[in-house]
Amino acid sequence: MKQIPMTVRGAEKLREELEFLKNVRRPEIINAIAEAREHGDLKENAEYHAAREQQGFCEGRIQEIEGKLANSQIIDVTKMNNTGKVIFGATVLLLNVELDEEVSYRIVGDDEANIKEGLISVNSPIARGLVGKEVDDSVIIETPGGKVEFDIIDVQYI
Repeated sequence: MKQIPMTVRGAEKLREELEFLKNVRRPEIINAIAEAREHGDLKENAEYHAAREQQGFCEGRIQEIEGKLANSQIIDVTKMNNTGKVIFGATVLLLNVELDEEVSYRIVGDDEANIKEGLISVNSPIARGLVGKEVDDSVIIETPGGKVEFDIIDVQYI
């Protein structure tokens, strides 16, 4: 099976979610099902059917997370040599040349990506354009709004 690249922080978040689902959410749903059963006829019991549906979603998510963790390749950039090159897990400080604005992105796995937090997928156009480059390089990235030129100001491995 294909290995999924993941940062240490991303793996920790998945483990925390898995623990929450198994130790908190699953027992809550089991209790809701038991309580709904006490109300009688299961055919017309909306609470029972809603709880069973929640149980299905919860169990599906547990299996999904366990599968991802089992097939993950956890990459710890803090243990790599600081060469100044942009790699998976690195935090990159960029200057948008046209707008004269600085922006910071951390290159992470697909499941960890959250643009609002500055986390971009390694498979995104920006990350693909940055990987392998180094400090003081200029890159032109094809975005939905057109081509954007960035200067790489700093690369951190944190």
